[in-house]
Amino acid sequence: MESVSILTILVFILTTIATIWLFYKASNNNKKVVYAILIWTIIVGALGLSGFYQKVDTVPPRFIFLLGPVILIVVVLFFNKKGRQFIDALDLKWLTILHVVRIPVEVVLYAVFLNGLIPIYMTFEGYNFDIISGITAPIVYYLVFVKKTLGERFLLFWNFFCLVLLINILTIAVLSAQTPLQQLAFDQPNIGVTYFPFVWLPAVIVPIVLLSQLAAIRKLLFTKSESNA
Repeated sequence: MESVSILTILVFILTTIATIWLFYKASNNNKKVVYAILIWTIIVGALGLSGFYQKVDTVPPRFIFLLGPVILIVVVLFFNKKGRQFIDALDLKWLTILHVVRIPVEVVLYAVFLNGLIPIYMTFEGYNFDIISGITAPIVYYLVFVKKTLGERFLLFWNFFCLVLLINILTIAVLSAQTPLQQLAFDQPNIGVTYFPFVWLPAVIVPIVLLSQLAAIRKLLFTKSESNA
């Protein structure tokens, strides 16, 4: 990790803070939510500093503890009445603009790749097109919520499109990690996200982005039909 520049690390830390803050705004300034996220962020960060996630000879692989717990929480929220109430109360405008954080994430990933810590597949020079979501987020926000030249149907399509891009890079990241599931990048595997502070990408940023995407889709696709039932 000595090869990763201080600037790259600083940009990523600020991106993580921005992601948490944007979701805090999307949750209508719900302090309990942001406290829970901050506690989890501190725990993951401490484990990252200790080298916990870098051990590859354990069963189960410790890599799954970066994504597994938070993805489970996201799933539980959608299958729990109170969870759905929380999701439906999220602000669609903030859920949309939140995806701008995907721009600095992709820039950082490219820098980490140049330092040999992730494969090129996980960058915009490979098969990661997630930066499109970040670039289009402020444009979509402006056209849908400010100018109102585009409607909810377009916003729904955009969210589905961005969700596909997110699933794509998640799949590549998992298949490139040093686990029994590894199928890609044996010459330069995905080890960067097991180091601090990059552990926050799969453990904090990705779950928030995923939840924001799914919440927006639910609000656009199902909330109205449920209220009319």
